[in-house]
Formats: sequence, C-alpha cells, structure tokens
Amino acid sequence: MKKYNYSELSPEEIRELLKRPKIDFSSIFQTVQPIIEAVEEEGDSAVIRYTEQFDGVKLNEVTLDPNDVKVQIDASVKEAIDIAFSNISQFHRAQQAPDLHVETMPGVRCSKVSRPIQRVGLYIPGGTAVLPSTAMMLAIPAMIAGCTTKVLATPPKKDGSVAPEIIYIAQKAGINTILLAGGAQAVAALAVGTESVPKVDKIFGPGNQYVTAAKMILQNSEAQISIDMPAGPSEVLVIADAEANPAYVAADLLSQAEHGSDSQVVLVATEDFDMNELEHELKTQLNELPRKEMATGALDNSFSLVVKSLDEAFEFSNQYAPEHLIVNVKEAESYVDEIINAGSVFLGQLTPESVGDYASGTNHTLPTYGYARMYSGVNLAAFQKSVTMQSLTEEGLKNVGPAVEILAELEELQAHKNAVSLRLKNIE
Repeated sequence: MKKYNYSELSPEEIRELLKRPKIDFSSIFQTVQPIIEAVEEEGDSAVIRYTEQFDGVKLNEVTLDPNDVKVQIDASVKEAIDIAFSNISQFHRAQQAPDLHVETMPGVRCSKVSRPIQRVGLYIPGGTAVLPSTAMMLAIPAMIAGCTTKVLATPPKKDGSVAPEIIYIAQKAGINTILLAGGAQAVAALAVGTESVPKVDKIFGPGNQYVTAAKMILQNSEAQISIDMPAGPSEVLVIADAEANPAYVAADLLSQAEHGSDSQVVLVATEDFDMNELEHELKTQLNELPRKEMATGALDNSFSLVVKSLDEAFEFSNQYAPEHLIVNVKEAESYVDEIINAGSVFLGQLTPESVGDYASGTNHTLPTYGYARMYSGVNLAAFQKSVTMQSLTEEGLKNVGPAVEILAELEELQAHKNAVSLRLKNIE
C-alpha cells in the first residue's frame, strides 16, 4: 500500500486519491452490446450459446423451478443460513413504512402508499465463489416487499447445476424461476425476456464489469427496466486511531482485498496508530490466505493516509464515499453524525465488515466507485415504488380550485382550468 500524509497533499493530489481504478467502459460496451442484441433476437438459444462460450457449460434448459429440486446441505451450513435469513428478514421487515395521509387544507386529502415492483431480477455472481449471502440480500427484501415474479440468475456449475445452498435460499424466499446463466447474457434475458425467462421490471445485484455494463445499457434502452445502482469493484475505507488493534485493521483490509485484484482498500489513520505493527500483520495474514494473489493485487491499487485528527479522517472519508466504512476508533458511535457519504458503516473494534456481508441483518448490496454520494444500498424500498393519491370533497374543491384555475390559465392550459371550473360551477 502506498503511504501519504494528508496535510502534505495539494488539492489536486487529494482529487487523484479519490479516483478509483479506471474502468474502460467504452471498450466493454462494445463487447456487451452484441450479446444483448443476440439475446433480444434469439432468446434462449443465445443464452445457451454464450453460457457454453464463456462458462464452458452446455445447457439443455436455461431455467429451473427451485421447488422441483431436492436439496441436501450440511447441517451447520443450513443453521448458518437460517440465522442470517432470520436477521436479514427482521431488519428489512422493520423498514416497511406506514402509508402517509395528510389533509393539506380542509377537504383536500393527499396520501402516499407503497406498492411492490411486481417483476424483479436478482443477479447472483458465481465464477470464483458461491455467494449464498448475495442470494439472501436480494431475495429476502423481494419476498417481504411482495414482488410477484422473482427471477434469480446465477452462473451454473460445470455440470449445469446450481449450488444447493442457493436452491435452499430460493425455496425459503419464494423464488419463482432460476436462470442458469451469468454475465451480460443473463442480464439481457432478464431485461427483455425469452421463451423461458420472464421479463422483469428491475434488475438487482452486483457483478463484474460486463454485468454492470449490460445493466447500464439496458437501463437506457427500449427494454424499459431500471437497475439498483451502477457498481464498480468492491472497496473499504478503515478509519483507525491509537485504540485500534493493528491485527483487526489488517484483517479488515484483507477481507475486502481478497474479493479481487481490482478491489480497493484504504486506511485513514491518525499519527498515533501503529503503522509498523500493521505492516507486520498484513504480511503475516496475507501469506496465510488462499486468495493471496488477488489480495496482493488489490493492495497494490490501495493506499494509507495519515491524518492529524479524526476530523480530517471523516473529511476525507466523506469525499471518498466508500462502499464500506469501518470506524475503528475510541467511542466510535460518537462520530455517527460526522458520516455523510458511505454505503454501510461498521462502528467499533468488534464490528468487522464481514458481519454485514453475511448475517448482521443489513444489506451488503451497496454503491461503489463513489456512488455512495448519491445512491443508497439495496433496502426494502428499492423493491417498492410509491403511489400518491388525492381525494377532494366539495369543500376541498372550493378551497383549492380557484388557485388551480389561476395557475392553469397562467400556463395557458385551458382544458386544465376547465376541468376544475366545470366542477365548481356544478357544486355552487
């Protein structure tokens, strides 16, 4: 990790540190666009062809009903999934907002109600690892929101099957269909629909650059879909002071670094934090990791920043807007109000980012690449939309109608005015 001293950096140097590793989207779009077009034109056959080309799996069918599969999983794994499932369910169920009813003036009643997005696609990455945690993070809020069509897409294993842990979660969460595909072809199938894959209205889930590009292209196409958020490689920023245990800090940095060599991990530490011990811990723990090569690549893309105060630390963190923010300082919860831009926050030395990834209850599908400045992580509301309603009595129309007539006439929209004037005339 490169080292910098915050007080010695110019504004331009700080701006450079805030940048993420560059993604060549123009090149990626050129690769993804033909895949999308093929799925639009050929449907299932294109999904089968690209899955064989990219994943080396020859599919007979592109979908399956999870309820048709009998699963057997290790008892300890089942218990861990059940604990995580329960915690995630509790936290997301509590997010259900009550309907809002306001009488803005006598006789004028306005309300806002929540309704589920009916058809959702849930993308669960595969590739280097099975990710049952992501399946829970997306399927559970979709279930709680009441989405009626829930399609889960995930790359198949080499024998064309899906990990039994994913099947088990799909059964618990009421998933209707599993799409046996990953990559841009899966996103395209969800967005436009095929003979076997129901078309969805919104697509959720992290993925590689090609998945992200496909989501971005299709969001701006005739497919008429929305997406949860743009996303780049995973990242964490750790704020540490003299109270922070260097072994914990090293473990937190490495837990994010092992996602892939394009991940970025950042340490912002006060001058009294033990940097020498951190370096020792990083080397020791890194050498024991099975994914050492990936983690090493991520560390090469990363840096540490020494600050004079925690005020400076939070100032930089808010500019960086990390996906994950770990606040490993004395009395961490007293700094909550200082945090403005972050996807998910982990407070105190006993709160590793790993708990949010799996089982604390919060969602781990979060904005990366600085998008935490304007996007929230996935939550129950992401699977819902708001509908506003209004109802007027005679008194209400008499109270608000004249203002509407004046404003409509000001905008030279006579029919708008007439719609009010006719009613006012009839009730006088």
